[in-house]
Amino acid sequence: MAYKVNHAVVIGAGTMGAALAAHLANAGVRTTLLDIVPRELTEEEKAKGQTLEDPQVRNRIVNAGLQAAVKSRPASFFAKELADLVTVGNLEDDFDVIAKADWVIEAIIENLKIKQDLMARIDKIRPEHCIISTNTSGIPVADIAKGRSKGFRQHFLGTHFFNPPRYLKLLEIIPGPDTLPEVIRFISHIGEYRLGKGIVPCKDTPNFIANRLGFGSGAFSLHYILEHGYTVAEVDAITGPAIGRPKTATFRLIDLVGVDVWEHVGSNLAAAIPHDEHAMRYLGSERANKLIHTMVERGWLGNKAKQGFYKMVKTEDGGKEFWELNLATLEYEPPAETPRFDSIGVAKGKETLAEKVAVLLAADDRAGQLVRAMTYQGLAYASERIPEIADTPKPIDDAMRWGFFHDAGPFEVWDMLGVARTCEAMKAAAVAFPPAPWVDEMLAAGFETFYQYKGDQKVGVYNPSEGDYQAIGRAPGMIVIKEEKDAGKIVAQNAGATLVDIGDGVACVEFNTKMNSIDDDILSMLNTAMDRAEAGEFEGIVVGNDDDRAFCAGANIFGVVMAAQNGLWDQLEGVVKWLQDTNMRMRYFPKPVVVAPFGLTLGGGGEITMHGNRVVAAAELYIGQVELGVGVIPAGGGTKELLRRIVNPPMRTKEVSVLPFMQKTFELIGMATVATSAVEALQHGFLGPCDRIVMNRDHLLAEAKKEVLNMLDTGYVPPAPEKIYAAGRDTLAALRAGVNMFKEGGFITEYESHIGEKLIYVMTGGELSQPAWVSEQYVLDLEREAFVSLCGETKTQERMWHMLQNNKVLRN
Repeated sequence: MAYKVNHAVVIGAGTMGAALAAHLANAGVRTTLLDIVPRELTEEEKAKGQTLEDPQVRNRIVNAGLQAAVKSRPASFFAKELADLVTVGNLEDDFDVIAKADWVIEAIIENLKIKQDLMARIDKIRPEHCIISTNTSGIPVADIAKGRSKGFRQHFLGTHFFNPPRYLKLLEIIPGPDTLPEVIRFISHIGEYRLGKGIVPCKDTPNFIANRLGFGSGAFSLHYILEHGYTVAEVDAITGPAIGRPKTATFRLIDLVGVDVWEHVGSNLAAAIPHDEHAMRYLGSERANKLIHTMVERGWLGNKAKQGFYKMVKTEDGGKEFWELNLATLEYEPPAETPRFDSIGVAKGKETLAEKVAVLLAADDRAGQLVRAMTYQGLAYASERIPEIADTPKPIDDAMRWGFFHDAGPFEVWDMLGVARTCEAMKAAAVAFPPAPWVDEMLAAGFETFYQYKGDQKVGVYNPSEGDYQAIGRAPGMIVIKEEKDAGKIVAQNAGATLVDIGDGVACVEFNTKMNSIDDDILSMLNTAMDRAEAGEFEGIVVGNDDDRAFCAGANIFGVVMAAQNGLWDQLEGVVKWLQDTNMRMRYFPKPVVVAPFGLTLGGGGEITMHGNRVVAAAELYIGQVELGVGVIPAGGGTKELLRRIVNPPMRTKEVSVLPFMQKTFELIGMATVATSAVEALQHGFLGPCDRIVMNRDHLLAEAKKEVLNMLDTGYVPPAPEKIYAAGRDTLAALRAGVNMFKEGGFITEYESHIGEKLIYVMTGGELSQPAWVSEQYVLDLEREAFVSLCGETKTQERMWHMLQNNKVLRN
């Protein structure tokens, strides 16, 4: 049977259901969101004279859920306009939409009876091809489908997304006993390629993989923390980035998840795993359970209640403070000095996660004590859960990385530390946590690591039931630059960038500086790539990298401010000119240059992106021209490009007013607007109509390479040079008036007004007596002159130093 997903139905408009509908819309899937009909009127509805039969009342719950998703922060939708792809309805009036659905996702209350009753209704009207899935976080999938028809059971499975589904990569796929293999393959493919997820196949065991490990080890951590008198602040200072975990660490994470959710999941898990002696020792911790239950009774539910383990308190000056809960007295205390541990300081100075964790495991202070306990318990518990929840370590590692933003999963950490050495330490620890017997058997059989490596690439994973490594599959054509480099594909390299042959006549320029900020080495390598392509060595170029956070965070501010303070004006102007020339060379290069941005793509990173022949962008793209924050204007062609993209098109039509389009351009640059997704980037003009958006970051480089090859196959030729519409002095005067109004209204500072004056002078082409179409170089020269001039200003230099030292904008 051929499957497709053109129309989805999500049942349940709570936080998760509405966010799921939003993410399906992000992927271009028309979605119907359904929820129950209210049983009684609100006071507002009564005042309006409405009844329970009014359509607005009947859809009140589902409408509220959708609006919460539209307003959510971080945003559930790539852009608010995508909410138009979501239609709302209720489970009484609109249930028949299921008869035309391709995929129905259930995301209702975690109650088996209610879920079973819903499935019985769905079974009666679902079309033959329709796939039904449950987003349950712990109820056995087989139980939910019990009693349903054969066709239903063959098309039923668990799809456990993690919240918020837009941002968390994990998607656990849990087949039922009768689920067709082709259904599993299809939903896994849709999840990975269309929704951008990391797929983890799971067994139908309590809480599946991520939550089973997360709460099994989390219960231990909370018990240990209370027994040894750690404070909330101490724990969060220890259990965050220093051990490869997010800044939410431990207690901020529970506040984010919800203290009530923590209690609910923990109690449900305990009831489902009486056989799991290890987890039950801590899930039954009287002290930990009393703390959590007391907090729930008092309504201290975490972020949603503005108090949990932290409480947001408004200060007299209107600011905010976060007071921490004293775990002994249950009183909130004002923030004190951040806890300091010598071992944490040393660990933070290390380059790799293995080095950081090794430092902490060897430390004698309280930080080392906690990290040893959490690490050794976590490793032991993960090993004990094989083969119950997974047959090999890989699904467990993937689930913990993708579900909880850990830098590495437990078995990956174990390999980094040395399996045999760590096993001995686990057995010898003050509180011993010996690994599962199969780990000792693996070592005795001569297998020294859980993964089989080729360089740094994992090519196999140990399967205890087979007593050998089994091959690790991978998406066809997937490109990992580090692996290409390890395979000897480096063509050229300097301190800041690398040119790598990625096959089929395509080269990739990889940035290697801190936050991939632009410096001379990067510009040199971009030109080296084009030189080699011109010489016939390559047919096309990709500009991209494997960095987890930033494609390019802009120019090297330190180099700029040092040059300015030392009066190296010719050198500074030369570097800016070099950036402009490099970008222009890319734009008009005779062979395809495809830029593959993702994550932070700011300032000069945005300028490089806009000068590619084509862009293949990750959906999670945060791009903007933010130079005003450090006291300058975009001068690598950013101002020119936004004029070309926003102002040029309408001005080719007669009698069109230029002012609205100039204002839009000014606002993008002057307000340092950063798109919060690739879809928003397209709306703002940072991306063009021919550019592509890729949902799964892991596939970005492969898709960029495909784009190069497709451009070659379709006979790519570079664009003809384009002139820029310069609006002249009348528009300059109008924009000056607007800047002055902002200044007089107190919205911008005197100096920001000065920067704004420089910007609008460039945007309008200067003191032209009338509008004119000017060359790109004309605008580039104005950009460069304004940039260098502003670099000479004391207040700009103050802004640059403040950003370097505090990573914040100075409003001087």
